[in-house]
Amino acid sequence: MASQEESVREFVAVTDVDEERARFFLESAGWDLQLALASFFEDGADDDIVAIPQLETGSSVSRSAGPSVQPRVTSFRDLMQEAEDESDEEEGQRFFAGGSERSGQQIVGPPKKKSSNEVVEDLFKGAREHGAVPLDRSGKSPGESSRSKPFVGGGYRLGAAPEEESTYVAGERRSSNSQQDVHVVLKLWKTGFSLDNGELRNYSDPGNANFLEAIRRGEIPLELRQRSRGGQVNLDMEDHRDEEFSKPKVAFKAFGGEGQKLGNATPDLVAAPAMSQQDMAANEAQASASVNLDSSQPVTNIQIRLADGGRLVQKFNHTHRVSDLRQFVVAARPTMAAREFVLMTTFPNKELSDESQTLQQANLLNAVIVQRLQ
Repeated sequence: MASQEESVREFVAVTDVDEERARFFLESAGWDLQLALASFFEDGADDDIVAIPQLETGSSVSRSAGPSVQPRVTSFRDLMQEAEDESDEEEGQRFFAGGSERSGQQIVGPPKKKSSNEVVEDLFKGAREHGAVPLDRSGKSPGESSRSKPFVGGGYRLGAAPEEESTYVAGERRSSNSQQDVHVVLKLWKTGFSLDNGELRNYSDPGNANFLEAIRRGEIPLELRQRSRGGQVNLDMEDHRDEEFSKPKVAFKAFGGEGQKLGNATPDLVAAPAMSQQDMAANEAQASASVNLDSSQPVTNIQIRLADGGRLVQKFNHTHRVSDLRQFVVAARPTMAAREFVLMTTFPNKELSDESQTLQQANLLNAVIVQRLQ
């Protein structure tokens, strides 16, 4: 009996209700003080008007009219309300259809969509939580790997002594089916993301959900792992959340194939019969000796570019004719005697059709002549 009276006094001290009201809640809870207090604040606290103990003036005021009293016990409803307030931003707005807060049907609206800035922040946060570290890319172009690539081609091994010849060493060739390391740059833009210099992929596209979720979990997406064929994937993330997507311009790449050369003054290379250097030098010396040069007359130097890639330089008098140039070429390259060719000037390109003119008349003093096969 004494314990029941003590429970009543404690209940009254906490709730500020009269003893009769306290006994009602305690008896309903089987004299369990904690259960009675929970039942009071869950069901009866808001519906009852409880008189505050008389002040010095002797007047009594109802709780609803007096200053609010901060409850000293937190109920389950208060905890649920706090949890609801914290999750409102993620779950969306809550609605109640009919009745009151206790009897109505609760309807949860659709979840709020995250902005692109929040999506990018989540991706970087997930990457950092799984060990990603920022890189200093100063002095490097976008997409350039931070790891040096070893040389894998062939080359020449220099001789250790002057008399030792250099030898060619072939490089190792990787099989097309072998593992290969892949370096990818993931650029996160304002409205989507792109891989390296690829097209923009929208954040809201369902087809990109698995890719973004893998990045958020700190994993390499499946499509990137398939590129490496079991090798290592190096993924760099660039933050462009405040920029609109802009596809980089394709770098200029010089033509590396084969084609047909248009006609010009440059001689076409022909495959001449194999001739030793000694024979070629002997023929050029014989051709130079066949030129009758008068040292008392004005002399000029004529350079002749041959169709086989060779080059001849010979002194002539101003009175020598264009036909003498043809005879000199045939003497220096006997194989040209059976070929039809013309001699042309450079800048401007002009064929020397009148071979009876002197070098001075043809304006060929100190000129460059080009041999062109027909």
